[in-house]
Amino acid sequence: MALPTMTAEQRTEALAKAAAVRKARSELIGKVKEGKVSVADLLKKAESDDLVKKTKVAAVIKALPGVGPVKAAKLMDQAEIPEDRRIGGLGARQREALLKALDA
Repeated sequence: MALPTMTAEQRTEALAKAAAVRKARSELIGKVKEGKVSVADLLKKAESDDLVKKTKVAAVIKALPGVGPVKAAKLMDQAEIPEDRRIGGLGARQREALLKALDA
């Protein structure tokens, strides 16, 4: 399937929108790093916020204080969450397993 042809103006608008979304997602991850937002808060917020819904679970877990790539992979494996899963794509069982793994 071919990509639609965009005018220069449409392309500029799309690039600006993408940059704004990346900045907002970066700020969200920063709040997680600072401890201002918990994973439980994000899971609740995901029901109404598209930005949170489309954020990768691995990025959020790696942003937690004291959690690096190895520990994040272990936590996701315990909760049976694939590496590329986004918060909005988590099922109820996965959400519970993730919270339980983070509490342990």
